Amino acid sequence: MATRPLVILPDPLLRQVSKPVERIDDELRKFAADMFDTMYDAPGIGLAAVQVGEPIRMLVLDVAGKDEPKNPQVFINPEILAKSEDMNVHEEGCLSIPDYYAEVERPARISVKALDLDGKEKIVEADGILATCLQHEIDHLNGVLFIDHLSKLKRDMVIRKFRKLAKERKSPVVG
Repeated sequence: MATRPLVILPDPLLRQVSKPVERIDDELRKFAADMFDTMYDAPGIGLAAVQVGEPIRMLVLDVAGKDEPKNPQVFINPEILAKSEDMNVHEEGCLSIPDYYAEVERPARISVKALDLDGKEKIVEADGILATCLQHEIDHLNGVLFIDHLSKLKRDMVIRKFRKLAKERKSPVVG
């Protein structure tokens, strides 16, 4: 398959609400394979379709530990059915916000309904890093970034930094 370029903050595409997937076909399966290649290459544990330029409601993830066999999972049109009252804090990063990490508080357990690549409905009861990763990626599908869960001061600092980096990338090199 192939890796795809990542969409990086402050690209406005990251703030779009992704559209539902209407058809699961071989083209979508190939796209999912490309998403896995991109995620593993980055390296990351989760990737939403919008992060590679396709604002559709699909995400891939693999939260297997380094010494565990790969466990790739695809979630099409995911929907959070339930969230626990108790919260968990995990340090999060994002392939669309490279080299920035922060602690984020989210519900410790969630229940998610989605379709797999065969169009079969599945319900996943998630806790720990799986729950965090699913919430992070589903946020992407809704135009929400993990920095939106931080204080306004921290969020504004990160956005300013990435706007500056984007301007520097577009400036012609003199010399």
